[in-house]
Amino acid sequence: MKQARKLSVFPSRLSMLAVACQLACMSMSVYAQSTESNEPTDAKRVTITGKKVGMGLMVQESAPKARSTITAEELAKQRPTGNAYEALELMPAVNSYNYDATGLFGGGLTLRGFNSDQIGATINGVPVNDSGSFSVFPQEFVDQENTCTQFVTQGSTDVDSPQIGATGGNFGITTCDPAKDQRFRVMQTVGGLHMSKTYMRYDTGMWADGRTRFFISGSHAQADKWKGEGGAKRDHVDVGFRTDFDRFNSINGTVLYNRAINQNISTFNLADLKSKGYDYDFASKFVGHATPRKGQADYDTDSAFADSYYQLTKNPFENVIASVTGKFRIGENTDIKLIPYYWYGYGTGGNQQKWMAEGPNPHPVTKKIQSSFLNVATGKNNAAVDLNGDGDTLDNVIVANSSVTRTNRPGITASVMHNIDNHQLLAGFWYERATHEQFGPMVAVDANGNAADIWLKEGRILRPDGTPYQSRDWKTISTAYQFFAQDTISLMNDKLSVNLGLRAPTMKRDFTNFANEGSGITYNIQKTYNEVLPQLGARYQIDNSNQVFASLAKNMKVPPNFVYATSSNVQIKNGVATMPVDVKAETSYNLDIGYRHQSDMLTAQATVYSVDFRDRQATAYDPTTNTSSLTSVGKVKTRGFELELGNTPVNGWSFYGSVGYANSEINDNLPVQVTDNVSKQKVVVALPTAGKQMTLTPEWKAGLSAQYETAVWYTRLKAKYTGDQWATMTNDELVPAYTTVGFDAGYQFANTGWLKKPTLRLSISNIFNEKYRNPSSFNVTNAQPYGSATAFAAPKGVYYYMGAPRLTTVTLSADF
Repeated sequence: MKQARKLSVFPSRLSMLAVACQLACMSMSVYAQSTESNEPTDAKRVTITGKKVGMGLMVQESAPKARSTITAEELAKQRPTGNAYEALELMPAVNSYNYDATGLFGGGLTLRGFNSDQIGATINGVPVNDSGSFSVFPQEFVDQENTCTQFVTQGSTDVDSPQIGATGGNFGITTCDPAKDQRFRVMQTVGGLHMSKTYMRYDTGMWADGRTRFFISGSHAQADKWKGEGGAKRDHVDVGFRTDFDRFNSINGTVLYNRAINQNISTFNLADLKSKGYDYDFASKFVGHATPRKGQADYDTDSAFADSYYQLTKNPFENVIASVTGKFRIGENTDIKLIPYYWYGYGTGGNQQKWMAEGPNPHPVTKKIQSSFLNVATGKNNAAVDLNGDGDTLDNVIVANSSVTRTNRPGITASVMHNIDNHQLLAGFWYERATHEQFGPMVAVDANGNAADIWLKEGRILRPDGTPYQSRDWKTISTAYQFFAQDTISLMNDKLSVNLGLRAPTMKRDFTNFANEGSGITYNIQKTYNEVLPQLGARYQIDNSNQVFASLAKNMKVPPNFVYATSSNVQIKNGVATMPVDVKAETSYNLDIGYRHQSDMLTAQATVYSVDFRDRQATAYDPTTNTSSLTSVGKVKTRGFELELGNTPVNGWSFYGSVGYANSEINDNLPVQVTDNVSKQKVVVALPTAGKQMTLTPEWKAGLSAQYETAVWYTRLKAKYTGDQWATMTNDELVPAYTTVGFDAGYQFANTGWLKKPTLRLSISNIFNEKYRNPSSFNVTNAQPYGSATAFAAPKGVYYYMGAPRLTTVTLSADF
């Protein structure tokens, strides 16, 4: 394996050399034409705007920390079904991928070695990480056509960000305000895989009061899977309003509704890839039910011996995000901001096909007594139910069952800003109470393989006592609050700016496991986590074109709620729930030091960073069963650098290039408890993780984009290189490097009467049909066994999402 990694570095170096040459050429060709700007640079983020540097992938900024943002001008050039992860793919710190080419099925993201569940996510200031596991589902949030900005802070979380699960910075989306002029916009996208998206938006323009405006939009998108049967359907509605009383006082709000039904795309290990091929997926035909015979044991085909049926891999979800932002001036130098919000979600996860025993009968192969229905009185799974109606309880029947989540999440963020002398003071608080219910009902499957209700709401199968079967039944009430303060000090005629910040978040987890088929007793666990998180940042403006900056911040993430479940970290002894390992909150220290050159024609930024983890949480996720497990890997150190370079268009040409390097090292071996096959005693085996690289953290990553644009048309070629990365913490399974190339083009026709800005856009992804893979889980410990012959840590399954092939789509849009 080590030799394989050494060989794979060679193409990485060639790719890095190619990018370096391109950056050098950009610098020499553009810098000679540049002139220094005498205008102050007061932007707080790197912003994509189609008319500025790097064809919209960079602008000049002065924040004392790394921060990247995308705006609507760049998003308009991308495929309309794309999600937020895909939009960030060229950034040097971002390692992102989609499960398919449309973006409708979701994807994965790491940032400087942080997984997406370690990065806080917000929409219009509303936290949208899952309140239990902190997972992020980018395809559910908002229509890309309504997104005005997406931003990422790569190291330090914003001091006022409403986060309790962000050790790796934060990620946010801001929707566009209603337009000031009345308009009706229509967009239609079609392409391969029977992909289509219809989008319509109506803006009222300014109302008669001269203060208020409103918009409503709706869309329907659908596409087939790129392999196997099935697809995705998504319906989305956004509503927004804004009232400006004057330039200091305003209220704006949005309601974002999403309803999607996706079928899972299969993941498989390397053995499956070798034996079944790249396009292997779920079964296209249902195996059927065995003919019921009273008094005899009849067995449907166990999914362990046959692939799950694709119609039983549906993953429906529905959510609403509502928020209002009020900004008010209460004094000459004092402003307040209030953001009340409400988040609701309901949906399933994982595959639904389940092979269920009607009663405590012998397994047809192993002959062991099977677990069946819960007897609530005894807490044992030995109750029986006739599932196929043959008058006995001797059978095993295919049913539909998966994990269901229902979340109700109100909260509010309030802050006050006051300017005095050379100080800008910010202080405020955030409060949230999330009720997170997770349960596992079961419904019947008909002869054609269709679930009685894919939402698992109607027709639930009941136990003999009349209560519904539940593979799990959890209720987590997470009460979070945070006080924050920041002082931004301007010194030396604003040549030096210093930020002093402090966050003090607290979360109380109140977890109740109600007796269910997964754990037969009811128990409650309550834990409270809090930290004081300081931040320090500084930026020094050397001259009009050059500046240096530095930031240091402490971040934290509380453990996910599933650590309180018997399937993860809780043991039942004498009827009492105990946690042998009290999982601590994860903390990190993030240091950024950077240099920027910013002129009229050229913008460059170089950043070196260091991340020190304490009690790093390693979450392993199984997409088939929709279950997670957590391990603490202790201390992890990540060191790296990032380089970005972009130019303002010259004779229509603009370029953007980025290079990122990361070295993430685990400090210690990972102890795991196993059972000795001879003595039957519990023993500890040390997995050799010390000195190994952390998973899904490629050492090298590069992005390159070249665009030519006129007043009416543009073309763009972009390439992303992702270097080798490890799939396991013991570094015994390597993910090879890969490069993907895409092409975008657009043409705006002349206005014709009532038709305004008619535009035709073309998007082609993965032009060369590159085959590649990405692990489905961020933290798999080992792919090989470790230990002695009788006591060893068994290998964990590493499952992969295969890279989607080339996809071509065309979009026609116009305003009326």
